[in-house]
Order: sequence, then structure tokens, then C-alpha cells
Amino acid sequence: MGGMLARVYSCAVIGLEGVIVEVEVDTADGLPSIVIVGLPDAAVQESRERVHTAIKNAGLYYPRKRVIVNLAPASVRKEGPAYDLPIALGVLIATGQLPPESLQEALVVGELSLDGTVRHVRGVLPMAATAAAQGFRRIFVPQVDAGEASLIPGLEVIPVPSLAALNAHLCGRLPIPAQEAVLPEELPGITQTDFGEVKGQEHVKRSLEVAAAGGHNVLMIGPPGAGKTLLARAVPGILPRMAIDEALDVTRIYSVADQLPPDIPLIQQRPFRAPHHTISHAGLVGGGNWPHPGEISLAHRGVLFLDELPEFGPRVLEVLRQPIEDKVVTISRAQGSLTFPANFQMIAAMNPCPCGYYGDAIKPCTCSASTVTKYQKR
Repeated sequence: MGGMLARVYSCAVIGLEGVIVEVEVDTADGLPSIVIVGLPDAAVQESRERVHTAIKNAGLYYPRKRVIVNLAPASVRKEGPAYDLPIALGVLIATGQLPPESLQEALVVGELSLDGTVRHVRGVLPMAATAAAQGFRRIFVPQVDAGEASLIPGLEVIPVPSLAALNAHLCGRLPIPAQEAVLPEELPGITQTDFGEVKGQEHVKRSLEVAAAGGHNVLMIGPPGAGKTLLARAVPGILPRMAIDEALDVTRIYSVADQLPPDIPLIQQRPFRAPHHTISHAGLVGGGNWPHPGEISLAHRGVLFLDELPEFGPRVLEVLRQPIEDKVVTISRAQGSLTFPANFQMIAAMNPCPCGYYGDAIKPCTCSASTVTKYQKR
């Protein structure tokens, strides 16, 4: 099999935005091996074994040569297994098994299993949006992610079940039908819990309605079992339905965070996030060596519910100050800073004292006055 330099285009996700990555593959005489350069992380380095085995198990030829893979631009860190499929296609083009023109104006993403099946990858929605913005006409994505990618207009989405099926498609032997475009306005409506399902507590419901109308934050204080959590969960149901651009914003965040529910290409209901009080500040606002969205970004355009507010650490609560004011959170690292949206309504709930029954008309409180004061000052 003759060798040639192959170029396949893929995409990296930095924050919530995509960056086009050029995957260059070349072969040379030498000991059989595969070398990946271009600032790859450990998951990308591990693709060497996945690509090698997947190509062989798909019944295709893998060269007994030295294979060099360059991921450009080298200044952008490449993370995750989404480069498996473009690297494998680069090997097939470099060894003459695929015509180079078969991937013109196309972008490719996907993780390979050892048998050649193409698996889900996170961030397909921002990748597809970047592909369309950069003038690509087609995008090859894992079959399970095709609905998500088809939300972007003007882009032909090819759902790829396996490497063997994609090879047959590109060679013209067995075409893969393109994914039908998903029109957000044609998706079925969703139902959410609202105040119609909550009996009683009329004064609290009225207060929450006023808060929801004005986008005000709320603190509910009451004994255990008073219905604070149920009322908070009903608030997203009384908020206006998200517009298409709002729904796409929220879906993009969940796609990058790899929390998009299966078989739901577009999140139409307003988010409700209720993190446990043991959460770290990085989990709440986002973080990591390469920052990912935290709970406040996952609550974007919805409700962030903090139950048992005094149990949250002071540092955790302090980091909420700036996002509440600015509606965004900026995370800085040595490599640069990333900004995530955080336009949420915060609803907090707490007991009036450690036992929970201070001021209750039925059950007496067992806490001392000093204990109650100390608890409420947290």
C-alpha cells in the first residue's frame, strides 16, 4: 500500500466554543508504531491502541510502518477520545484505502471501541456549530449524537455506527443516510411540576411567584416537612418557556459537561440544580485543570436550589457573590481564562434552628437561644 500525507478535520472544545483541529497523518519506514504530537492529553495518547485495534477488527489494513499524527494547531490542548475516528480515517487515507477527496468540506469526531464501534463523545453541539460557522458542509458524528448535531441548520449530519460502516460509505459501497434535521419548534412539548400540584402554602407560593416574575433570589425558612423543597422544584414550571436560542444555550452547556440526557437532543425545560451541601467551590462554580462548567452554569436560565443553606461552607457561599452580580463566572488558569454563563435564580432553604422547630406552634424547639442565634448567623 502506498503512503501519502492525509489531512482530516476535527474539533476541540475550549470552554463552550469549538476550535477546528487539523489531523495530519503520515507514514514512514521504521519500527511499527504510532506517534501523536500536538499537545495531546493522556486520553488522546491512548487512542494509539484503540485506533490500531479498531482498524484491524474492522477488516481493514493497518501499515507495519511508523505512523506520525500531528494535531494542529499545537497551541491548543487536545483532550478526550474524540480524535480516534479522524486519526483512523487519516491512517486509511495515508495508506491508500480511502480517496482523499472523500472527506472534503467534512468534519469528523468520534471515539472508537476495540471492535470499531463509534461511541458517544461530549460537546458535539458546539462542534457542529463551529463546523457550520467555518464553512464545513458535512459532519460525521457518533450515531447516538446525531440528533444533537442536527440542531444546527445548514449542516449535513452523518450518523456513524462503526468504522467499517463509515469506510463503506466513503468508498461509495453502502451510503449512510443523513440524519433528518431536528427543528426545535417541532419537538414535543414538556411538562413540569408547577404550583397547581402543591396544596396549601398560598402565601409562600405568592411570594415565589413575585420572585420568579422579577428574577429575585429567595430564602425560605421553615421546619422539616413544610414543603420547601417541593415548592422550589415547582418554580421552573411557572417560569416562561425558553426561547429557541435560550434552549440552545442551555443544551450547549450540558453537552460540554457531558450531562445531556440520552435521546433528548434539546433541553426545553428550565434547569433545576440542587447540589449537596458537601460540594466544593470548584464543583459549584466550575474548575479543573481545563475548566468545565459547574453547578451554577448548569443552572443557567433556570433555578439553583441550595437546601440546608447553613451546612454549606463559607468559602462555597462566598464564591457565589460575583456570579450572582455579573451573571457569568470567569475561571482563570495559567493557560488562560474561560467564561461560562451563570444567569440563574437562586432559591435557598434552611431550618430556623438545628432541631428545625424554633417558633413552631405544634412541636417545641429543643435548642437554646444562643444555639439558635449562632445557627442563623452562619
